[in-house]
Amino acid sequence: MQKILSIPLSIIYYVLFFIALAVFHPVQWVCFNLFGYNAHKKSVDILNFFLVANTYILGTTYKIENLDKLPEGVPLIIAANHQSMYDIPAIIWFMRKVHPKFISKIELGKGIPSISYNLNHGGSVLIDRKDPKQSLSAIKKMGEYIEANKRSAVIFPEGTRSKTGKPKRFAENGLKILCKYAPSAYIVPVTINNSWKMTRWGSFPLGLGNRLVFTIHDPLAVKAMPFPELFEKTENAVVKDIYPIRRSES
Repeated sequence: MQKILSIPLSIIYYVLFFIALAVFHPVQWVCFNLFGYNAHKKSVDILNFFLVANTYILGTTYKIENLDKLPEGVPLIIAANHQSMYDIPAIIWFMRKVHPKFISKIELGKGIPSISYNLNHGGSVLIDRKDPKQSLSAIKKMGEYIEANKRSAVIFPEGTRSKTGKPKRFAENGLKILCKYAPSAYIVPVTINNSWKMTRWGSFPLGLGNRLVFTIHDPLAVKAMPFPELFEKTENAVVKDIYPIRRSES
């Protein structure tokens, strides 16, 4: 029954989603080319406010725990589990005060209104997963960028989305490079829950009535401990708060 009800609501959601992308693409262009970074960032923040608000049509609600734990004025490495594309607008909007930037796959850099423009001009980097050398170079660039500008890099160490909510093993390389080239940074572990339920039936129709929970854990200073210990603490902090998946949900 819920799946049937979701069909018209998902259609409305996608119409509004693509309208927002189409409208904010030229807005971003104007802001970036005429007024610079700060104006462009505000346009991206407002776009993602609408992308988050659009999900309310689906009965989606959000809870952001411990937002006050995000340090300001220092580079941050936000390390989170990854459950769906709906993780990203929420991070951009609710954590906007720390200027989150993303390490994204290169395929997203072309052809998607607003999203591709922001990835190419807003401080994020694009990696080619088939080219390890290019990927490592791009992540190095991101580390240097957040170190110099006191902004935030968002990394999903699982590498790909967990479509069932069950966490995958974290990979070390991306985090290690960010820590090396942003030595004054703090790693902020973030646990995301219930985002996978938005796409439990695929991209259409979408899940209804989900409460997405983002839990921000205590920051860890990169300089405070050797990387192996830092990595272990980060993964443990993220994974320990992921909700167990009930059989009826899978």
